[in-house]
Amino acid sequence: MKDFTIVKIKEHPELLLEAAEWFHQKWKIPIEAYIQSMEECINSTASVPQCYIVRDDKKIVAGIGVIENDFHDRKDLTPNICAVYVEDSYRNQGLAGNMLQFVCDDFKNKGNDYLYLITDHSTFYERYDWEFICMVQGDGELTKTRMYRREL
Repeated sequence: MKDFTIVKIKEHPELLLEAAEWFHQKWKIPIEAYIQSMEECINSTASVPQCYIVRDDKKIVAGIGVIENDFHDRKDLTPNICAVYVEDSYRNQGLAGNMLQFVCDDFKNKGNDYLYLITDHSTFYERYDWEFICMVQGDGELTKTRMYRREL
């Protein structure tokens, strides 16, 4: 497996626009929302929000974020991993697991005890020591989705 570098946008603000465009293309959330979140990440001393990307040479091939709440009804389960994405041609190389572990380590160092995430996947996150804890109602969603927790 090739070694990839995980980059914290907070430490590389020059990548903000490129990262915001990449996340926008993947998730179809307005680019302005990503720009605002990343600017807050860069300019704040708070641990949330955070944004991380993985680059292969100069191309973004994966990304992950952390926000207070990933648009669900359990506001007490925070902070939330969000926007986990690995480009198709880079999947099955351990990138998602490496990103998840990197973020968990980063948030443990920030003094957090847990991270949470919501997903429609039913077995993927268990491979990385995430524990299914309950179903949650997503904002504007008709069906509930799976909530996972990881002790740090």
